[in-house]
Parts: sequence; C-alpha cells; structure tokens
Amino acid sequence: MSFLFQASLHVFVCLLGLVVLCHSDCYFQEMVMKDLNNPPKGCVDKDGKQHDFGADWVRDCMDCSCTTEGLSCCSKIPDANTVDVPDDCELVVNKEACSAKVMMKSDKTKECNPI
Repeated sequence: MSFLFQASLHVFVCLLGLVVLCHSDCYFQEMVMKDLNNPPKGCVDKDGKQHDFGADWVRDCMDCSCTTEGLSCCSKIPDANTVDVPDDCELVVNKEACSAKVMMKSDKTKECNPI
C-alpha cells in the first residue's frame, strides 16, 4: 500500500468515527472527590458496579469508559432524531445486536438507498 493511500484511509476512518459520535446519545459523569484520604479507584456505573480507571465496557448498547476525569458513555445505536430518514423509510433498531438500519416502510427486507 502506498503511503498516500494509507494516510487517506486513516483520515477516512477518523471521519467515519466522528460521524458515529455525532449521531450518538452520550453522557459524561464527572469524577467527584469525596474523601481526599481515600481517593476513588475507578468509576461506579448506573447499576452500582465499580470499574477501574482505564476500563472500557459495553452495557445496554452503550460504549462506556472510565478515566480519572470521570465516566463517559455513548450509545452504539443512533437516535431516531439525529438520522435523516426519507419519508418512505424508517429506522429499525436491533437492541440485541446494538445496531440500526434505515429500511423501506413498504418492504422491511430492503434497505433504503442514500440519495
């Protein structure tokens, strides 16, 4: 592979990642120091489970990570309000696979083609 092709591929992959992030529902929970003598060793998720600093995990179709700054999670499934769906199509979400596709309303076996 040529250097120019590799560089272009890296830029494309980064841009693709930004598109996914822009179309995801995310939240950040800042790390709060409650006791200076007993600093936290990680983040506590919404279920009360402790995760060490540097940990990454997926739960309920959310990509989460824990840093010394806090807990951040982003949905792996795009929000219906952020996806441009033509009138004759609909967003079909598969929560078990953590995925979504834009499908024809008249034939749910066919994906909609981008304009």
